[in-house]
Amino acid sequence: MITVEDVRRLTRTFPRSSEHLIRDRVKFRVGAIVYVAFSRDETLMGFGFPKEERAALVAAEPAKFELPRESDLRFHWVVARMEALDEPEMRELVTEAWRMVVPKKVYAAYLETVR
Repeated sequence: MITVEDVRRLTRTFPRSSEHLIRDRVKFRVGAIVYVAFSRDETLMGFGFPKEERAALVAAEPAKFELPRESDLRFHWVVARMEALDEPEMRELVTEAWRMVVPKKVYAAYLETVR
């Protein structure tokens, strides 16, 4: 099981990423765009994910992933149960969510630093 602290350690390595506490919820964003957010009780992690792929993700692992609430369906967003995620999977999901909101050159430069 992952924790908010696990995600925090990863997001600290991302250029342009910042952490915010909004209405008692931890959120990570680039500028004004949120790419990861936690439920108040920190049992759920919402993250940026391509709209066209999310139905397949949820259908493949419904015990791990769920669609966002109806009002958030217009966004590129999926929700994961924290207890079901492991560290490598979290790293991939959060990194890809961040990649969706930064310029390609920022992501490319980041890849050079982690190799």
